[in-house]
Amino acid sequence: MSVPPEVSSGPEQPSPPTAVVRALDLALRILGGVVAVAAAVVTAALELLLSMVRVGGVPVGVSVLLAVVANVALSRFANHAVGRRWALALPAVAWFALMVVASGGTGEGDVLIAADNWVGLAMIFAGSVAFAVMAFRLIIAPRQT
Repeated sequence: MSVPPEVSSGPEQPSPPTAVVRALDLALRILGGVVAVAAAVVTAALELLLSMVRVGGVPVGVSVLLAVVANVALSRFANHAVGRRWALALPAVAWFALMVVASGGTGEGDVLIAADNWVGLAMIFAGSVAFAVMAFRLIIAPRQT
């Protein structure tokens, strides 16, 4: 006596997500975007503080390295947390806006990034390039279906 083979019509289709699951997914994506922006502000403030570090009177470019590493990580996090390519702009705009505000002076003449501080200028350049490279990589990457 032989057992008949099971008849299969292909892989089972998953059921569509319920309204609660969709709402939870949207809330988590929004929260991911908010966390990415908050992390960009925190890392930008830390980079600004570290741009003035000196060892023996010589400026040390530790904030430049931090800007590159942090901005690459923020780009990847925003893309994965929000699930959209445009999400990279969230931390990039927040980070760059803080850098613009920091490089401008107050009415009293106070500045966070002095014009004669090569570390601050290199930090802005390297951090912006890190975001630009990550954006370019997302643009040329094939879409995931």
